[in-house]
Amino acid sequence: MGWAFMIIKIFEKIKKKNNSDGFFWSIYLFLQLVVLRAISRIKSIALEAPEIYIGPGCEFIGIRHIKFGSNISINRGLWLHAVTEFEGDKFNPNITLGDRVKFSNGVHISSIYKISIGNDVLFGSNVFVSDHNHGSYSKYNPDSPDVPPSQRRLKGGGEVIIERNVWIGDNVNIVGPVIIGSGSVIAANTVVRKNIPPNSIVAGAPGKVIKTYNSTSGCWDTSPK
Repeated sequence: MGWAFMIIKIFEKIKKKNNSDGFFWSIYLFLQLVVLRAISRIKSIALEAPEIYIGPGCEFIGIRHIKFGSNISINRGLWLHAVTEFEGDKFNPNITLGDRVKFSNGVHISSIYKISIGNDVLFGSNVFVSDHNHGSYSKYNPDSPDVPPSQRRLKGGGEVIIERNVWIGDNVNIVGPVIIGSGSVIAANTVVRKNIPPNSIVAGAPGKVIKTYNSTSGCWDTSPK
């Protein structure tokens, strides 16, 4: 009875997609989805990440320093990197993903300290999150521009905490130390380098609060300039 029900559901999905994509292309897309979900199930067990979906082209480095919540959905090309050693320096990174976090394509997250992502956070495409820099550019003991950037030690920055229900738009850059408050929206192409209050809409480079949610009126109020 179970197999019969599964076959019926498969044909229902093929028929539904056939209306817009054509019969043979619909079958190809559906079979591709079945294979990807089977591979994702195997990765879920290996990563100890319950009910995770992982699209193609994803890379996880430093798995022992990464903790996954449940029901995470990842599209193509996520690069999740817990850096434990670089140019002779050793680190003890900690990356934590909450429940129901969703990633669009090409997200890059790199940590040598701590990056914490809360429940129900939504990432757009090509987002970069880091708690460090390649080199130091402060007044005291900076790195020389004569040293190739790829060889400069990982320094600076600090913890990145993204609280629950945050929506991060496409092409956003987030570099710690920074806390992004719950319920906030980070507009596309924004650069975040300082703390964001909860329930804020942030835009620009550097990012600035442009609206704040008013729980009394139920509206997003424009912030004074």
